[in-house]
Amino acid sequence: MSAGGEPAARSKRSDARRNEETLLDAAAAVFVASGVEAPVRDIAAKAGVGMGTIYRHFPARADLIIAVYRHQVEALAEAGPALLESSETPHAALARWIDRFVDFLVTKHGLATVLRSDNAGFETLHAYFLDRLVPVCAELLDAAAAAGEIRSDLQAIEVMRGVGNLCIGAESDSRYDARRLVEVLIAGLRTPR
Repeated sequence: MSAGGEPAARSKRSDARRNEETLLDAAAAVFVASGVEAPVRDIAAKAGVGMGTIYRHFPARADLIIAVYRHQVEALAEAGPALLESSETPHAALARWIDRFVDFLVTKHGLATVLRSDNAGFETLHAYFLDRLVPVCAELLDAAAAAGEIRSDLQAIEVMRGVGNLCIGAESDSRYDARRLVEVLIAGLRTPR
């Protein structure tokens, strides 16, 4: 391929990647609003594409659900280091990342049920979730502990599981504010002064 053809090919790939991200973001927004059984036409309208485009990329609804899940896990994984760089303190980065983690957990409207219907597939996605997010949480915890902001005796999996447990049922009970309790948990990580 000529040097003149390379930028066009690279541009086409980045355009395709951007278009897929737009589609996945639209699907995620529709899933949050209407659940994972929302009509494909709603997702297509939100993404500004035809239904054929969605079916071409994701022939089955499960394919789309899995892609949305992976896309959101990746966004959360990438957010950790970015927040650590841009926040005033490591504790502030941790709190902001945990806030995004809560969003991820409480906006899954039926996703867990759909994913669990294929136990092998669910196990694979859960392993992917842990492989991508536990190290990010550990990096944030380690940075905050090294700065003397939080206690250093907790593991990332413990914090993530604690947050996850606090989020159970939040989407189905308007009287329950999981985010408020998670804030208490994160505040409780602080080292005594």
